[in-house]
Amino acid sequence: MHRTIVDIHVLQNVPPSNMNRDDTGTPKSAFYGGVRRARVSSQAWKRATREQFGRLLPPEQLGVRTKKVVEALAERITEHDGSLADNALKLAEVTLSAATGSALDVPKRKAKDDADGAAAAESKYLMFLSRRQLDALAELAVDVSAGGDGETLKKSLKEKEHKTRARNAVNSRHSIDIALFGRMVADSTDLNVDAATQVAHALSVHRSDIESDYYTAVDDRNEESEAGAGMIGMVDFNSSTLYRYAAVDVDQLQRNLGVGLRDDEPPNTPTAKAVIAFLEAFITSLPAGKINTFAHNTLPSAVLVTLRKRWPLSFVGAFEEPVPKSEQGGFLRGSCRKLAEHARETQRQYGLQEDPTWVFRVGEETRDLADCGTDVTFTQLLESVEESVAGRLESRV
Repeated sequence: MHRTIVDIHVLQNVPPSNMNRDDTGTPKSAFYGGVRRARVSSQAWKRATREQFGRLLPPEQLGVRTKKVVEALAERITEHDGSLADNALKLAEVTLSAATGSALDVPKRKAKDDADGAAAAESKYLMFLSRRQLDALAELAVDVSAGGDGETLKKSLKEKEHKTRARNAVNSRHSIDIALFGRMVADSTDLNVDAATQVAHALSVHRSDIESDYYTAVDDRNEESEAGAGMIGMVDFNSSTLYRYAAVDVDQLQRNLGVGLRDDEPPNTPTAKAVIAFLEAFITSLPAGKINTFAHNTLPSAVLVTLRKRWPLSFVGAFEEPVPKSEQGGFLRGSCRKLAEHARETQRQYGLQEDPTWVFRVGEETRDLADCGTDVTFTQLLESVEESVAGRLESRV
């Protein structure tokens, strides 16, 4: 059976910046092809993508990943029934324990200062729940708690009917970000969600050296006779042309999301819209480390998107040999040429030429990519991929 996979390839110029640093404050890097490259971790770009979701999608379609999940649920319980505000934290703790099997405790740092016992318990690890799941748990707590009695709720949730309802509340109606990036529940592996998206570490297509900026700050209240700086410091940075890659397993995404329940839209619409939300968010997002210092606000110069039916395929091999700078300076022109050559040859050798590809590009330097697929604007890219994904899913119904 054919699969449905969306491959996303991005070339992006980034000026001096330190958007993703290690424990010493230095921009992350990696050796590839025998030379050190600038690197931005996949985790950093996933985080930036999730933050971009907040600008593209309504809150009810997103989740919250936090240790403070008891507080999050208590807020929902209070919204459902304001009379339960005083007992909301206890009700939330009991409900979450039954639903996830997780141990919830008040952190030691809070317990020391908690004279009246009002501190909220927390999970020992980040817990990822959708807003719809939190609402379902809140409704359960209100329905079963008999007016806010925590002990009554605890006894009721031991009954098969209510315990099943609690488990179903956290294992259905996943948000788009949970469906895409997955979820791990350490205490209940049956609640795990397999990620539908793979995101590679972004790598520079060329060797990238780290530089340092020595800076000073002046004390505004110093008199003319007071020489010297009020503060001095150092910040490391680099600049690069990055190759970024991600793949979306559309079939897994649909399994995670389920089919749409609205009568006025096709059942595959939620999956197709989730793919496009990720596509737009991944392309336009940017890790914001030290962004006020460097203002590295750039968008990609070139994007290739391919709809595959066999397996995901990165083209990072195009840059195993570092791209040399052009005669005029710069790496984008050479990057586009090597990417185009590698993509055509790889797909020809593996018989993947029939997989449809769309090319979005900016500037004359990217012209070598023009023959790699259908040339589109950014809006056309989103519309074409959404239509093709929906059509591919529809053909399997």
